[in-house]
Amino acid sequence: MSRTILITGASTGIGAATAIRLAADNDILLHYCRSEQSAQQTAEQVRQRGGRPSLVQADLATEAGCRALAEMVAQQYGKLDVLVNNAGGLVERCPARQIRWDLLEQVFALNTFSAMYLTSLCIPLLEKGEDPSIVNITSIAIRHGAPTATIYGAAKGALDVFTRGLARELAPTIRVNAVAPGVIDTPFHQKYTTPDRLAQFRSQTPLGRLGTAEEIAQAIQFCIENRFLTGETIDLNGGLFMR
Repeated sequence: MSRTILITGASTGIGAATAIRLAADNDILLHYCRSEQSAQQTAEQVRQRGGRPSLVQADLATEAGCRALAEMVAQQYGKLDVLVNNAGGLVERCPARQIRWDLLEQVFALNTFSAMYLTSLCIPLLEKGEDPSIVNITSIAIRHGAPTATIYGAAKGALDVFTRGLARELAPTIRVNAVAPGVIDTPFHQKYTTPDRLAQFRSQTPLGRLGTAEEIAQAIQFCIENRFLTGETIDLNGGLFMR
């Protein structure tokens, strides 16, 4: 079955790996904000794997950007089968005693408001899809906190709660799940985490290594394809957090 799949933040890392994994015989809508060259490279890999990529630029931290993206999907495809809310970022590390109002707005707009609002706009399109589902990407930071990334963890925590509420509200038509990655070897940590801190994460992880974007993509695919799964958050972190 050919699907129409929208992946936000798809130029690099988990988003790109997911696009490539889901490529075969599907329309893959690759959203990016600034990294056009990386998005083009991902599109080429999607094409090589039998997918039909489309690049879409939008600033999802704004209402206008979310509306523009949803309108493009409606005009060009008329429906949506899968929405992967992957766009997000730390913005900057900040100790709790130094929190600024503008930083709160930036982090929540990028990680929480964008996914909530875009999802709302896409519900009518998903209702027209085949076995439609939504996958939200959260973080291990929702489980055990993350010093200097407390705002980010709280923003992802809100998205985790939104996942469960939305799953109940949209059932039985649309399934909604989340994946909470641990420390994954992607450009995210190249930007925000020192090599010494990454080494510490490795030593603290029972499996003794960082995760890969491809391993997270595999979990996202499971959420999409398992038709009896909804309202769940899959923790994928090498044992760094255990229930």
